[in-house]
Amino acid sequence: MQRGNLSALYLFLFLFLFACTNTQHTLSRLPDDAVILAFGDSITSGVGAPPGESYPEILQRLINIKVIKSGIPGETSGEGLVRLPGELALHKPRLILLCLGGNDLLRRMDLEITARNVSRMVQMIRNSGAEVVIIGVPKPGLVLSTARFYITISEDMGVPLEGSLLPDILADSKLRADPIHPNAEGYHHLAQGLAAFLRKSGAVP
Repeated sequence: MQRGNLSALYLFLFLFLFACTNTQHTLSRLPDDAVILAFGDSITSGVGAPPGESYPEILQRLINIKVIKSGIPGETSGEGLVRLPGELALHKPRLILLCLGGNDLLRRMDLEITARNVSRMVQMIRNSGAEVVIIGVPKPGLVLSTARFYITISEDMGVPLEGSLLPDILADSKLRADPIHPNAEGYHHLAQGLAAFLRKSGAVP
């Protein structure tokens, strides 16, 4: 195959994968006094970066809306499912950034159960009157890409999915503290990408 044809093929594959791992839905415009809940595990808590440099803290500075960091290192989707109702009742968020399932993948847990747990969390969030954006976590491997179950949930439930940021960050040694956590610069990239995602969805100006 000629070089020009190869370049065109690589571009097509990149755009195809990007489209598959990002689904942009319109979100309700958040009022200035709204609360966003960042709910997840060690990536949400900011492991790998200094204090004050987690993605929820950076995101709050970027969009000028309160973002509560609710991340528990090592938490699985099943544990998150149990914890979520209390956080919804306590903070009454208008929008949840849901980033769970990474520890299930690392521990090689049954991904059908993981998908069911994440789906139940999405439904629980909707039942509370809030909206949700899923942040996809990459499946371990030589080529990092968002685990397929996130894409399936997004398609089946009509949920916005940001599935390209974490795979891209964790594939770049300059942006990660270790193989599974971003460093401070990586968290800045994650927060900037999420801010752009929320602006494009209409949630923030």
